[in-house]
Amino acid sequence: MFRFLSVCPLVVCLLLCAVACQGTGDPVQCSTQAQVKNVPGTTKGVVGNIETFERPAGTTQLVGEDGHIMVPEPGPGTYWTFADGELTASPLIRGDSMLTPEAHGDMLMHVEFNCNDRDDTSVENTGNSGVYIQQRYEIQIQNAYGIPKEKFNKGYGGSIYRMKLPDHLVSKPAGEWQSYLIVFRAARFEDGQKTENARLTVYHNGVLIHDDFEMPRKTGAGRREGPDARPTRLQGHNNPVRFRNVWIKDLDLK
Repeated sequence: MFRFLSVCPLVVCLLLCAVACQGTGDPVQCSTQAQVKNVPGTTKGVVGNIETFERPAGTTQLVGEDGHIMVPEPGPGTYWTFADGELTASPLIRGDSMLTPEAHGDMLMHVEFNCNDRDDTSVENTGNSGVYIQQRYEIQIQNAYGIPKEKFNKGYGGSIYRMKLPDHLVSKPAGEWQSYLIVFRAARFEDGQKTENARLTVYHNGVLIHDDFEMPRKTGAGRREGPDARPTRLQGHNNPVRFRNVWIKDLDLK
């Protein structure tokens, strides 16, 4: 037995993982993904192979089939609605947004969304919402299907708002469900001074569109950067964008 341990640590590790998974009673949440570690100082390695990625254990369901735990952002009140497993943004009030109930630092987040379409002279006003990590850094949601690369700007869907275009344009038509899988490493501070920028990896509909991008500042109307963890915002922007199957997991990235 001891000789086996000394020559086959990987096998033993897999056996121990299998035992631990049996104890959870939830095989969907127990996978080899738990053994993927990030490259220190980055968001790389957390997801591993996107084609075989499975939702890990220890996630918190924010929007699910039976309800949601998102809370209104302080402000003018909320007109978001929930029905049939979908949380729908208010079409009435710009800035009427929802927040995760807890603050988060490093994290893994999954968001499914469905953009509305409408006759509007401004492309950016169609299907507009966003995932505002820590209320600071926005990954834009917008009905960007069919916009050619030469006309695509940093305010369109998949962009890090006004900062970086997506590496690939993979938006689906309005009315179809899409997804973001997000890995975020928070900015690091020492004695009130930023020592490392926040970093972001994003998969859009299973395609890597931001690969460990280093964000030198907040985006748009985001909150000022700081050492404190903050909630993540699902933005209201006068569009009834729908959300479902939203979950989050706290990470401790080196």
